[in-house]
Amino acid sequence: MAVKLRLKRMGAKQKPFYRIVAADSRSPRDGRFIEIIGTYDPLLTENKINIDEEKALKWLNNGAQATDTVRNILSDSGIWSKFKTIKKETKKSEK
Repeated sequence: MAVKLRLKRMGAKQKPFYRIVAADSRSPRDGRFIEIIGTYDPLLTENKINIDEEKALKWLNNGAQATDTVRNILSDSGIWSKFKTIKKETKKSEK
């Protein structure tokens, strides 16, 4: 089962609100998901991103692929750089 970290759209018309979820890549965008990782509200000017760092790193370390938008959100919050440093450290320790 291929797992992706992606956005699930919530909210009313013209007022989007997104949940960042871990979902099977074959399930629909707003359909079934495995776990909620965080939220993203593009309409807010401050604190628009709330992500559980532990859950995000757990899924990324287990091989989940982040979509382009989620990757940008993770990099804005600093989680993507932490994931990359962890990945480099594990590669160095394997050698």
